[in-house]
Amino acid sequence: MFDFSGISLVAQGKIPQKAATLFAQEILSRTGVQPIITSVGKPPFVCFKLCDNGEITDKDTYKIDQQGNSLTITALGIRGLIFGYSFFLRKSEYNGEKITLIKFIGGEYKPDKRIRGHQLGYRTTPNSYDAWDFEDYRRYYLDLMMFGCNTVEHIRDEGKANSLMKYSQRQMLSKASELADEYDLDVSLWCPNHDGETDEQAIEDRREIFEVTPRINAFFPPGGDPGEMEAKDFIDRCILISKTIKKIKPEVEMWPSAQKPHSMPDWGEEFIEAISKLPDEIDGVITGPNRAFTLDELRRRLPMKYPIRLYPDITHNVRCEYPVHFNRDDWHYSFTTALSRECINPRPREYRTIHRLTRRYIVGSVSYSEGVSDDINKIVWSDMDFFPDVSLRETLCDYSRAFFPGIPAQIVADGILGLELNWEGDPVENPNIESTLELWLSLAGSYPDLLKNWRFVQCLFRAKCDALIRRRRIFELSLIEQAKIELLNGSIDYALLILKTDYPNDCRKLREDISLHADELFSMIGLQLDVEHYCANSWERGATLETIDLPITDRAWLLNKLEYALSLEKTEQKGFVKRLLGRNKVESDEFYFSFAEHGFDVLGVAQDVDFYINYQGDRPNVNNGTIPMSMLKLYDHSSFKCKLGGFKPGTDYKLRVTYSSSKYPFLKHFTVTANRKTIYEGSPYGGQTDKGFDKEMLAPGFETATYILPAEVIENGCLDLKISEPLAGVRMSEFWIIKA
Repeated sequence: MFDFSGISLVAQGKIPQKAATLFAQEILSRTGVQPIITSVGKPPFVCFKLCDNGEITDKDTYKIDQQGNSLTITALGIRGLIFGYSFFLRKSEYNGEKITLIKFIGGEYKPDKRIRGHQLGYRTTPNSYDAWDFEDYRRYYLDLMMFGCNTVEHIRDEGKANSLMKYSQRQMLSKASELADEYDLDVSLWCPNHDGETDEQAIEDRREIFEVTPRINAFFPPGGDPGEMEAKDFIDRCILISKTIKKIKPEVEMWPSAQKPHSMPDWGEEFIEAISKLPDEIDGVITGPNRAFTLDELRRRLPMKYPIRLYPDITHNVRCEYPVHFNRDDWHYSFTTALSRECINPRPREYRTIHRLTRRYIVGSVSYSEGVSDDINKIVWSDMDFFPDVSLRETLCDYSRAFFPGIPAQIVADGILGLELNWEGDPVENPNIESTLELWLSLAGSYPDLLKNWRFVQCLFRAKCDALIRRRRIFELSLIEQAKIELLNGSIDYALLILKTDYPNDCRKLREDISLHADELFSMIGLQLDVEHYCANSWERGATLETIDLPITDRAWLLNKLEYALSLEKTEQKGFVKRLLGRNKVESDEFYFSFAEHGFDVLGVAQDVDFYINYQGDRPNVNNGTIPMSMLKLYDHSSFKCKLGGFKPGTDYKLRVTYSSSKYPFLKHFTVTANRKTIYEGSPYGGQTDKGFDKEMLAPGFETATYILPAEVIENGCLDLKISEPLAGVRMSEFWIIKA
């Protein structure tokens, strides 16, 4: 350890002095004492120098020469000097005015990836950026540079605004670009094509943007998401725009993305055909959500002239490229419901895996982001772009030392990892949720100033949300079991009374805290956790307060069904209740499967890649007491398959499947096969309908179809089942295999 208390700074020249000034402000915020900047210093000191001997050849590399408690940071310019002093800050501990560098940090630091950035678009969809002013962007730039970020991505204005925005989008683009240039950050511009826009209109629009924006280094037009251009027309337009903008800013690179429009299944093939002509106006290709090819296939087919930049989605949890537990897609429906698509979502272990899977194909990445809810993911990803084999725990300790100075870094790292581990399995079965909350509460009690730190409050907010979900679910499942006993005894009224029991005090207190923290986070960083009070774009855009109270058990559905039961004649009530309680029950030689309740592991075979879960539970207009939990996950893919055993030989069975009612009757190749024998082929969905079951047991917008599985198709009690439709795909939520 090295004592840097009472540090002074040495800098000569404009750029070193600027770096020293920025560093002095960081030290002031941590110790309350601002170091002096001199031309000659004595230990302990940090000296800032520009390289003048050719030993450093790029702007991202920096050198640190350490002699005890004296450091010299050398780089080509301000970018490298910021990286250098940030590394010192990440490896230092603070206690009052005392500064301790905890390890020797001398050496040369050269990044693995040349592009390391994040999208920070000033528009209405993010859950925080649109509430920021120029200084918020300045501070966040420096925070991201703390972990080696060298690129910030902005967007062209989309003609929309909200009451939070202090400036027009054009004003912010210009100023944000100017701020980036001050720190020598590269600026990438995301700019989609608009339907009906001519080439001439597109070129003139882009020309205007480039003329009024101080710095742009890369231009990113998505092929799709949004955009509905044919691939050849898209590449032709990219070439025309590239020729135009390079006359204004010759250093600008053109990076179109291989993201295909939803309406054009052959778009990817046409894209490869067009770009294989090797136009010089294109500098590289981006791939991201709604990709035309997997990363491996894109690299195999794309000419090596073009490097690939990744556009990783680190902000979304569901209905996205990398859903939570992306390689098994088993995020429990209670979390998916209550926390939704863009909640505060530290996923360091999972994004480390994704980074390892992708990094060998690419020259770098600029992440997709819609606000600060993914702040920890940004830091983890950037650190791996710079140091690909960095210890994840070390990154999280650095995060703590950088942003929670004076707090035990190891405990913070444990707390962040705990938040990710909270999402393993059913929350009822995960006691880690309670211990993680205790950790964050303990830190808040020991270091009350942390409650003024938005990053800390975000973590505390998430820990309380997870605990509320767990406690609510435990409480409600207990009520359901009690109510079922009463229903079996014939007492609908008493079952209703049990199900209407209010939450205990600990749940109500947690819910009150969550609302208070939401208000604090909006004040501190502009985080928009609901629509009414904080102007979130919609319930889906990080507005956790819009979804946190949605049903996470069948309690609301049962209440709705029992109210319906009371409207029936007395003679009909008993039969209905029996059918209700037996909805998902099967005998030992039968099978029931729900994507929401059971996950893929019990199916005996992996599904084909790139299947999609169109999750329904976080939709307030769907999960409103009219849908059982078993229907919340809607599987959407070209095929579904499973291998099952345990059926009785010589017995006919029925396959009943719950599908989305949205279908295309003109399609003719919807197919159900059992042990390679065709059971049904034709228009969706075929089979027999059961209007009574559908009315009583399904949510609106769904229907069942039932197919006969004759005894001769079952092989020694085994069944290899496949349901497919090659164009529109199969959209199903559950199925039964029961004796005919």
